[in-house]
Amino acid sequence: MKWIDISMSLNSQTPPWPGDEPFQYKLTWAMEDTGSVNVGQFQASNHIGTHIDAPFHYDSNGEKAASLPLDRFAGDVLVINMENKDKISAADLEPFDYKNVEKVIFRTLSWKDRSVFPSSYTVIGEDAGPFLKQKGVHLIGIDTPSVDPETSKDLPGHHSLYGADILILEGLVLDHVAPGIYELAAFPLKMEDADGSPVRAVLKQKS
Repeated sequence: MKWIDISMSLNSQTPPWPGDEPFQYKLTWAMEDTGSVNVGQFQASNHIGTHIDAPFHYDSNGEKAASLPLDRFAGDVLVINMENKDKISAADLEPFDYKNVEKVIFRTLSWKDRSVFPSSYTVIGEDAGPFLKQKGVHLIGIDTPSVDPETSKDLPGHHSLYGADILILEGLVLDHVAPGIYELAAFPLKMEDADGSPVRAVLKQKS
């Protein structure tokens, strides 16, 4: 089975969090100058496009990106349809079977136009973290820029998940993905001091 790309493209049109650093790429050395290679550089927020949040993002004493266990970012994952919801609550999660999975992805389709930052999107309720911890889940993914509203200062969704030791993967693209069980790979860069990291997130259909 082929891998399914569920990552946002990174380019000058990728919308950053309002006020945050946009993505920029440029050639620093061109082949015409070096005679052998093109060499480029990029600049961006750690939370641009499809990315993971390290606990340090919302807790100054939390773990940073390079310290997070790699097995948290790969393995079987349950993709759940959560369209037309303002907030995902424990009651919304109750009907699903979490047997044999430790990761869950929420397909909300609430970020309609990826060329602009959304004015509203589906977020995670405060009771979701404890419920998912009971089910043995240690990572969630979502197709929105955050698990909390843009204007939130207390970040109840982040802290609900953090209190349950559940890591967060945001900015997924799931329009072309049906609900079901897949194999996930979404590794962060090994940046020792980072509060998060862009990832290339992919799924493979389970046979």
